[in-house]
Formats: sequence, C-alpha cells, structure tokens
Amino acid sequence: MNSVLKYLTVLLLVFYSLFANAQLYSPSDAKATAETMQLFYSMQRLLGAGVMFGHHDDTAYGVDWRFEPDRSDVKSVTGSYPAIYGWDLAKIEHDSTKDINGIPFKLQKQLVKDVYERGGINTYCWHMDNPANGKTAWDTTQHTVKELIPGGAYHNVYVSWLDKAAAYMADLKGSGGEAIPILFRPFHELTGSWFWWCKNTSTPDEFKTLWQFTVDYLRTKKKLHNLLIVYSVADFDSEEQFLERYPGDSYADFIGFDNYCYKSVPEYQAKLDKRLGILDIVAAKHHKIACLPETGYEAIPMADWWTKVLLPTLAKHRVSYVLAWRNGRTDHYYVPYPGQTSADDFVKFYNSPQTIFQNRLTPLSVYGKPNSAK
Repeated sequence: MNSVLKYLTVLLLVFYSLFANAQLYSPSDAKATAETMQLFYSMQRLLGAGVMFGHHDDTAYGVDWRFEPDRSDVKSVTGSYPAIYGWDLAKIEHDSTKDINGIPFKLQKQLVKDVYERGGINTYCWHMDNPANGKTAWDTTQHTVKELIPGGAYHNVYVSWLDKAAAYMADLKGSGGEAIPILFRPFHELTGSWFWWCKNTSTPDEFKTLWQFTVDYLRTKKKLHNLLIVYSVADFDSEEQFLERYPGDSYADFIGFDNYCYKSVPEYQAKLDKRLGILDIVAAKHHKIACLPETGYEAIPMADWWTKVLLPTLAKHRVSYVLAWRNGRTDHYYVPYPGQTSADDFVKFYNSPQTIFQNRLTPLSVYGKPNSAK
C-alpha cells in the first residue's frame, strides 16, 4: 500500500505542476492574507488533479466515539484524514461554550489549528439562530432577512452576533500567529425553504443586501481577511435559478450546492450530474471555484456507492472538493466506519487517483509553507 500511495502522490505532484502555470484568479477580498491567497491559488491549480474529500466534524466525533485525540472515522477506514474539514459556528452567537453539535469551542479551535498545521483545509457553515426571535435556524415563521439589513428592526442584534463570530474567527491562529484561512459558507442551502434565510422568507434583493452587508462588515469593520467565501445553494435547475440570489463576484470565491442521496440513487446521480454541469458553466463565466459543500447517503446502505455513484459523477466535472456530512449517531452517519457495508468501497474511492485526502494534500503545501504530517 505504501508504494501505491507514494506513486499516487508523485502523480498528483506532476498534475499540480502542470496546472501551476495556468491563469489564476485572485480572491474576492483584495486584502486577503498571504496564506489565504496561496490557498485560493493552490485550489485553482488542483482543479483537474483530483477532487478533495471532506467530512464535517471529522476529528471531533464519529460512530460510537467523541473527543478522542487523533481519531477520525475516515482515518480509521483509509489510514488518512480527509483533506477538507467542516465545522459549525452555531451557538457562538449566544456565547455558548459548545457548538450546535456539542463540541466545546475551545476544542474546536484546537482541531482547526491541527488541520491547518498538517496542511488540511477548514470550512465553516453557521446554523445561526433566528436573530428576530431567538428560535432555531429552522424557524421560518417570519420574514427575518429584511429585519436584519441596515434599517431593519433587528439589525443591531444581527451585528452583535456577527461581532461574536468575528472575534472567534479572528482567534483562529497558526503556530506563527498568522490567521488560519477559512472557507466561510454563510446562509447555505439558501434556495431551499427550511432556514430563516431561504427563498420563502425574503426577496432576492433583500437576500443579496444581507449577504453583501455581512461580507463587507466582516472584511471592513472586523478586518477579517482570511475568509474565502462559499456561495452554496440547494435546489436549482438552470443557470438563471442558480444566480437569482447570487450577491456578485466581489462577494464569493467558491460556488456550489448541497445535494443528498435518498432512496432513489439513479435520481440522485442524474440530478447531481445535471447540476454540476450547470456549475461548470457558471464557474467558468464568473471565475469561481466549483464545489459540492454537502452531500452523502445516510448510513450508506449501498456497498459500492462511493465508486459506482459518487466518484464517476464527480470525475466528469471540474469540482474542487466534496464534503460528506457528519457521523452523528449509529443511525445517522455519512462516511463509513470499520466494518460498515461500504467501507471496502470507500477504500477504493480513497485509493483512486481521482480523489485527494490529507496524505496527498500535505506534500503540496497549499498555504505556501511546510506542513507537519500528523
């Protein structure tokens, strides 16, 4: 196995060098930190060299374990951590010591630093509670968005919550004191109907105003220049639908959508293929990086889902990364653990030259500095 991995790493480095001289686009933040710019350039160079695989809350907990050092269900099955690690800011707005999934923020912060030091990539979503009434992110009982933009009744509440998140993200530092680059994914699944920021609770203009204010505030007022912004929708069937609420090229670096597999696997695969095709077009026109920020098949009951459904579909498109959702319970998980039905196929997925996990990412030094191999 070691010889195979070495061969694939060398192959990946060859691909990386081939793309090194391709035209590169700068981050939407003109004041992005050096490490953030290097990461954005690196992720552009890696387009076509393989899809980076990610997992939400990967090193915090898994099936039948929580908060064990250096543990990961992905690593337990493949021998390597994923390349992308998802986290959530939810509950930071209430000064909670733990996030929405029970991870102490102090631990989460250390795990983020560990990821960065080994050359992995961190991304954050935010299931923010409804600032207008304190209910959950899933509360859609009122048109909240228009109340949060400047002049809105709850604008000051929203700003105070942004201040808390900004303070936390500003404290995500590497060993040299540098700000850790973050792929920040606010208001995800915005074309759905289940969050207070979704299309059923706001007009396109209201939503765009909230997005633009949020990004401008974090950049200008809070001086956060380590954020690469991910615009991630849910349902759409055309380029026009995808862009209906798009805030503009100055407010996004990555574009993507969340797409889960349910009972009909052929339907999932067809829909995923179609939407990735639309994404290819939009990314090329707007000079953005395409990604699949959330996907998965709960409990993965299909033994060869990874190599027969997900991988061949991703391989047809220019996708930077794919992130599977969390392993929360024994009946609610999205990557296999040792002995799970799809574990052997997941190893094949991992061994494919078309995927990138941490072991192949670390040698590439995507931040422009050496990494540890931990």
